[in-house]
Amino acid sequence: MTKQTEERKDDHLDICLRENVQARRITTGFEDIHLLHRALPEINMNEVNLSTKVFKHKFSAPLIVESMTGGTRVGNKINIAAAKAVEELGLGMGVGSQRVAFESPAVETTFAVTRKEAPTAFIMANIGAAQLAKGYSVKEAEKAVEMLEADALAIHLNPLQEAIQPEGETAFTGVTARIKAIVEGLSVPVIVKETGCGISASEARQLEAIGVAGIDIAGAGGTSWAAVEYYRAKKRRDETHQRLGETFWDWGTPTAASLVEAAQVLHIPLIASGGLRSGIDLTKALALGASLTGVAYPVLDPAFHGADKVKKKLQLLLDELRITMFLARAGSVPKLRKVPLIVTGKMADWLVMRGFEPQNYARRGL
Repeated sequence: MTKQTEERKDDHLDICLRENVQARRITTGFEDIHLLHRALPEINMNEVNLSTKVFKHKFSAPLIVESMTGGTRVGNKINIAAAKAVEELGLGMGVGSQRVAFESPAVETTFAVTRKEAPTAFIMANIGAAQLAKGYSVKEAEKAVEMLEADALAIHLNPLQEAIQPEGETAFTGVTARIKAIVEGLSVPVIVKETGCGISASEARQLEAIGVAGIDIAGAGGTSWAAVEYYRAKKRRDETHQRLGETFWDWGTPTAASLVEAAQVLHIPLIASGGLRSGIDLTKALALGASLTGVAYPVLDPAFHGADKVKKKLQLLLDELRITMFLARAGSVPKLRKVPLIVTGKMADWLVMRGFEPQNYARRGL
């Protein structure tokens, strides 16, 4: 099982780097979210304050490197590069599923290296909801946190990927109760995250009710894990799973829609991820109600080339964020919650059909 898990992790990384695994027909929805340009900003751009405090941690900017990898030599390299970059920039990051480290303690160092390289950054450990359903308990959750000296634990939800993987684990009955047990038994915040299909308002309420500290919506429109499984199946000449990957390539709730749904009903912090590719996307997500934003795919290739490349990519995103905030007349992250937003097209239709009122965003600041 351990060798199979490690090979699958390396397959995922290789496919993400070599193949086009981005959504094809579905989009994040951010193209339908428009910030109002302010020709009289009345603020100085160099005084725009990007810092924020979330989960009792001070971030220099509302940006994290999303959970990607660990457990293999390549994963170790990526985690080192990302950790060094976020430490220098005062950001945060997560690691990939630590299941492989439970199966093979020898690879624990590929996860633990994140804390070694980022002694003061916000670090998230990671276990899967599918493993909770199969019996993982507070014991495994504590081990995952201790392995990294983590500030929080992310529990990832990936029912789509599990459903179309030949090795997938699809027994999810009772998973909410098991997440609740982890929340109640762990001393660090528990953050529940999707992996590219989004989280609806009803499930957001459900998660808040059991005490999770935050939710990472990880909506559709960016990297498709169905597409990754498509290419894995194609390599094995597995026509059945290749067809499943093709069918569900664009499954999920667009990131912008998921973000609005969750933001409108929650009182806990939200992390917006899933296809965010520019500082403008980051700004829109924050204006819609996110407390933090997250990226993975944009820093994957830079991570193969070292921490400096990751830092350069992240700094570019932060520069774009600062400029967009300046043009929207938002001198700080909290003030972004008050800037006008115009929602058009499919996103407006989605929100109206779901009972939300997109016109309220446009009336801010009148």
